[in-house]
Amino acid sequence: MKKMIRTLTLLALFCCVQPQRSANIMTGAEQMNEVVRKLTGKRVALVVNHTSLVGKKHLTDTLLRRGIDIKKIFAPEHGFRGEAEAGETVKDGRDTQTGLPVISLYGNLKKPTPEMLQDVDIVVFDIQDVGARFYTYISTMHYVMEACAENGKSLLILDRPNPNGHYTDGPILEPEFKSFVGMHPIPIVHGMTVGELARMINGEGWLEGGRICALEIIPVKNWTHNTPWSLPVKPSPNLPNNQAVTLYPSLCLFEGTAISVGRGTPTPFQVIGHPDLKDMPYQFTPTDIQGMATNPPHKDKICYGLDLRTVPVKAALDLSYLLKMYKAFPEKDKFFTGYFEKLAGTKRLREQIQQGMTEEQIKKSWEEGLQQFRRKRSKYLLYP
Repeated sequence: MKKMIRTLTLLALFCCVQPQRSANIMTGAEQMNEVVRKLTGKRVALVVNHTSLVGKKHLTDTLLRRGIDIKKIFAPEHGFRGEAEAGETVKDGRDTQTGLPVISLYGNLKKPTPEMLQDVDIVVFDIQDVGARFYTYISTMHYVMEACAENGKSLLILDRPNPNGHYTDGPILEPEFKSFVGMHPIPIVHGMTVGELARMINGEGWLEGGRICALEIIPVKNWTHNTPWSLPVKPSPNLPNNQAVTLYPSLCLFEGTAISVGRGTPTPFQVIGHPDLKDMPYQFTPTDIQGMATNPPHKDKICYGLDLRTVPVKAALDLSYLLKMYKAFPEKDKFFTGYFEKLAGTKRLREQIQQGMTEEQIKKSWEEGLQQFRRKRSKYLLYP
């Protein structure tokens, strides 16, 4: 009985921190008559994944039923059906349900080639993002914009709400740390939808050679940056719920450290720990989980750390967990990996942590860059 009460209590706490979707919100893809009007009579390529839903149906199936001429599908990280793990190479193939060719944009090829776009008039991008600079769907969007600009093709973005779109925070990415997990001089939490970010990429001349992509956006209806958005489907295998999505901008920095973020458990990006932190109050053991984690960090070892499944999440990049784990870690020289700078977008954050700076001091050093970014960002916003 006690166990049941405790379980119900945890579930209640979990539900309390989950934002609920407004019934009036309509994503770009849900405005199907407008989508069909723009695509009728054109040869279409889709950049989509498992989040590209119209109600409970995939955008691909919906458009085919409406007679749209879809030539091919471009697949981002995690694949067309969202079944590949983080970092796993996505392979070319054919979609078993439609027979359409699927071309991977996550592997050796990141940008569609001219040959791939020869039989296409327009490319449609419809993927649910989570508003963090290192989430690679926006990097795929950048390369698709670039390919469209280079080959005279237009891009139609079916916009979706950003679940972390109500704030901006973090250091601005510096050019020397540009990579597929950070392509633009924006903060870790940019507070923009993919449509707004695409407008910024165009407007700031960030495409190769300063080219401009012929861009059109179907905006979300009845959404503002302060409207809570509960994702109808997990955006990637290791972001299984809203708590993980809201913690992700703060916890992903641990992927550049020795600390586990719970990959290989049912609660990734909701727990953190390491085998050497035996004084920490929570424990978990990462294992192989099909479709989520193969050979995760500290596989089959008990990790001691923190359980964040029900903590309230601040509308800010929360460095307290990173500072706490670094302070507790016994071998400081083994805490960070070389990947940390790519995620942070700067070498200063590692140095600041090593110097013992407080969260307040670190965040103060970001303020000037953030203020400049916010002024720039305001020009490209589509929503209040």
